[in-house]
Amino acid sequence: MRKTRFSRRVALRAGAAAGGLALATGGTAAQAHGSRRGTTTFVIVTGASGTPGGIDALSLRGHRTVGVGLPGHGATDAQFALDYQCPQDLQSLADRPSPMAGVGLDAYTAAAVQVVRTVAEFGPVVLYGGSMGGATLNRVGNAVPHLIDRIVYDTAFCCVDLACPEDYLMTPEGSTTLAGNLAALVVADPTAIDAVRVNYRTADSEALAGLKKLMLADASDAEFYAMLAYLQPDESLTVGSENSQVRADTWGRIPRTYIRHTDDRMIPLALQDRMIAEADRLTPHNRFDVHTVHAGHAATAEQFRQIVDILDRLPECRR
Repeated sequence: MRKTRFSRRVALRAGAAAGGLALATGGTAAQAHGSRRGTTTFVIVTGASGTPGGIDALSLRGHRTVGVGLPGHGATDAQFALDYQCPQDLQSLADRPSPMAGVGLDAYTAAAVQVVRTVAEFGPVVLYGGSMGGATLNRVGNAVPHLIDRIVYDTAFCCVDLACPEDYLMTPEGSTTLAGNLAALVVADPTAIDAVRVNYRTADSEALAGLKKLMLADASDAEFYAMLAYLQPDESLTVGSENSQVRADTWGRIPRTYIRHTDDRMIPLALQDRMIAEADRLTPHNRFDVHTVHAGHAATAEQFRQIVDILDRLPECRR
């Protein structure tokens, strides 16, 4: 049991999706922004190990998109070093200090809040994230609900009754997760480097097969390996275990959308539905707008086009 819990914890912190306070008073966030016009900006928060960036397909439809530069994930943060190239130096990978050491959810939240504050000057803001990015979405929604017109969870963790993503993976609804498959790719002791380091460039065919089953089972090998090329090896040790519970009086005022992934093996569909139901009970007069795509944890290019269609049809895009 202890080993299973550790495997899920490590895998959760290493997983990828794809893949901060002044408050307004009274009404929903949508009512607070009812008079705001301009071009909608999608603020994108990546899942664990993701590389920050916008969504080109939305920009091509006339929307602004911007990725949140999460601390420790920038081009100058030494995520990629010589030991991660080929041939790899596994001893160095096991010992080298991590740029993610000491980085937690407070830092992620502050970075996302700063972006939201900046883009809110120009029009409606849609805060979007997947997977572990949901923890940041929760915190930002609590912090600046008056600046967010809609919050979109794309098979992401929405923590309502429980404190953090790790707690949700330990529920009956989360029991079928294959998150433990990621443990085979962890190449350093997380307690030694104060981070989770995953070797996405491994040539271990068995470990890669387990990862593909977890993340992108419907994809071709070519698309799977392309996804791996975008993933960063180091991730925060604590983001998945820090409290990110949403609050009815802040986050609960924001119109929200949940995009369910029916074949997700990281966040099982039953767990997605549990989080949706908990949120709807918390704010019964402001319920999730729910959509469904037949996709795994990470969507293929074809499946992601369906997600872009959903985002493009949001009310905030039709003003």
